[in-house]
Amino acid sequence: MIEIGHVRAWISNFSAAISSRVEELNGLDAALADGDYGSSMRRGLDAAVTTADELETSSIGELLKAIGMALVSAMGGTSGPLVGTFFLRMGTSLGDVDRTDVASWAAAMRAGAEGIMALGGAAPGDKTMLDSLLPAIEKLEASVDETPAAAIAAAKVTALDAANATSDLAARRGRASYVGGGGVGHVDPGAIGMSIMFDALDCAMAGS
Repeated sequence: MIEIGHVRAWISNFSAAISSRVEELNGLDAALADGDYGSSMRRGLDAAVTTADELETSSIGELLKAIGMALVSAMGGTSGPLVGTFFLRMGTSLGDVDRTDVASWAAAMRAGAEGIMALGGAAPGDKTMLDSLLPAIEKLEASVDETPAAAIAAAKVTALDAANATSDLAARRGRASYVGGGGVGHVDPGAIGMSIMFDALDCAMAGS
């Protein structure tokens, strides 16, 4: 089972991983947009960790919704509402539970991705975070009979492979769509961010 302790470790790991790669992520973003994606994510996740640490709850849903609100408030810009919505929708989907299974977790992540699509108007193939997130969710959905650790480990690999494959895509949304050739040859920083998120979740589940 995926327990609330895993969720707390996930957010802590995600924040630490982003912090260690801020300059790399900013560099990727500079090729396509404003060059502040890493800094923005670090700011948001720092706030999310503080919120999680201060929130005494046994509810995964409550915790994820609080994290989502912290991300929206602290990040701002384009990414903040999108990433925040992902966690808010996850929290709403999972509800007041202190543990959950792979199928429910995958459904919650699917709800989060649908929230991103509804808010941002992007679709698969547009060269956005969705191009890593959705394939990883599909892998989770295909792995519901596996243990949570095994399912998430497989999704992590899919997320990274899909993120790297965004270098072949031409952007159809956002600032990257105005870059020559739609940014072909550059990986999408948001997609890399999602691969880091899945890696952080995998680390949280290690040994489970």
